[in-house]
Amino acid sequence: MNFEASEKTKELQNRLQVFMDSHVYANEEKFQTEIALARWKPTRIIEELKAKARHEGLWNLFLPHDENGAGLTNLEYAPLCEIMGRSHIAPEIFNCSAPDTGNMEVLARYGTAEQREKWLKPLLAGELRSCFAMTEPDVASSDASNIRASIVADGDSYVIKGCKWWSSGAGDPRCKVAILMGKTDPSAAAHKQQSMILVPLDTPGVKIVRMLTVFGYDHAPHGHAEIQFEDVRVPKTNMLLGEGRGFEIAQGRLGPGRIHHCMRCIGVAERALESMCGRVQSRVAFGKALAEQGTIRADIAMSRMEIEQARLLTLKAADMMDKVGNKAARSEIAMIKVVAPNVALRVLDRAIQTHGGAGVSQDTFLASAWAGVRSLRLADGPDEVHIESIAKWELGKSNHRCGPGVSH
Repeated sequence: MNFEASEKTKELQNRLQVFMDSHVYANEEKFQTEIALARWKPTRIIEELKAKARHEGLWNLFLPHDENGAGLTNLEYAPLCEIMGRSHIAPEIFNCSAPDTGNMEVLARYGTAEQREKWLKPLLAGELRSCFAMTEPDVASSDASNIRASIVADGDSYVIKGCKWWSSGAGDPRCKVAILMGKTDPSAAAHKQQSMILVPLDTPGVKIVRMLTVFGYDHAPHGHAEIQFEDVRVPKTNMLLGEGRGFEIAQGRLGPGRIHHCMRCIGVAERALESMCGRVQSRVAFGKALAEQGTIRADIAMSRMEIEQARLLTLKAADMMDKVGNKAARSEIAMIKVVAPNVALRVLDRAIQTHGGAGVSQDTFLASAWAGVRSLRLADGPDEVHIESIAKWELGKSNHRCGPGVSH
């Protein structure tokens, strides 16, 4: 495996790093100040930086092999996504933030010409935002076959009924459309019952019940919503790909989305380690710098080793996605989806510990970053689901090698 960055990637890395250093980190506090004044209103600073990023060609970097993106492979995009992951405001500035990235990929891959014109085009331009309505409060949504929301054909329309939550982004007034997963045929085979459909959020019957918090953080103006769909009627032309193909779309959507989360986690962990190193070299306790304490040095060393391992596995998964496709790379995608958030959480926890009271306050990025990364152990499939899949594939390989009845 050769993970040497291409010249194109190196050039984009340099430009992205300069932009981050010049415009992003310096405006994180300004973003928070604007949000404090009007929590559920888009901020001026983000809109200004979006225009600047687009002007500089740092825009839609995530979309692989597509004329609307930078034409990067997953492996080429990985180090860029890592850089963006270092700041919670960065992905949106470059129009590379979830769930819009996944929704844009769905529309680009599965949408009709009409759907792409109406929704993909303004999403690519950063003119509006979207959400993904899949998880439900009353069932274990880690098993998507449990989903109860109904999509019933009625003449030239579909009528949608159900309740969704953790529809991230729905709190933003710029969020205009949801991709909703529901059941069109409960009598079909288990993985042919579900479909995905486009639901404009201004459709009668769509009601945002409440905004949810993540360990007390509301992530305004993006947010995470519980949405009630009560006899919501949309045209049949809003169906994506066709009835019964929801699982097919979900697998195509979640592969890239999962690895993007992992790439960003590596960036968060790197920033946390840098913060830890800076802190321990500037603080003295019990007569010597914290950096001279053995337990602190062990934490720093362990963090570096874990980050390097997680990055290599992420790059391997990205490389396999490019070379053999998401399905063949499913084991590596599952592994990194477990590994990367857990590594980032451990590094963040060590950094919080070295910062003392400041580490759990709003004075550093660490506490909010920990809350965000912790949610990733549930998002896009909880750890347990991925671990079970990895074990099943590994046992299958073992049986194939050994043959029936053969023990080691």
